[in-house]
Amino acid sequence: MSKTLVAYFSASGVTAKLAKTLAQAAGGELYEIRPAVPYTGADLNWNNKSSRSSVEMNDKGARPAIAEPAADIAKYDTIFVGFPIWWYEAPRIIQTFLESYDFSGKTVIPFATSGGSGMGETASILQKSCPSARVLSGKRMSASADVQELSAWIRSLGI
Repeated sequence: MSKTLVAYFSASGVTAKLAKTLAQAAGGELYEIRPAVPYTGADLNWNNKSSRSSVEMNDKGARPAIAEPAADIAKYDTIFVGFPIWWYEAPRIIQTFLESYDFSGKTVIPFATSGGSGMGETASILQKSCPSARVLSGKRMSASADVQELSAWIRSLGI
């Protein structure tokens, strides 16, 4: 397999657990997409239309800042990008990440955790943030997926 990065954003630790197992299954390096301003519990209250996450998701142009840049993205061929599903999409910070680097010729594979929402139009939305990459449709998974399950998924991708 080519040089692989597993980049992820995790608001509550659920996606982090999956990302760590995926990095093990893929033999990839791990990078946490951390917001410059961490999210609080109140920020993540999707029932409050004034919460930070609700405001960001309602603003398609919102691009929350990232705390620190990833290692040299140029050295990776395959980038798994993980996140929790928010309103049937990736959180806006994922677009910040994708728009911050040149993904020319790279394969980007979204993976997500969710309490029940599917991936929706996530892949096509993310493709717009890295138009020179090949973005696969990705998959929503359980945070408790094990190495064998994730290895089988990786093999099914044909990368």
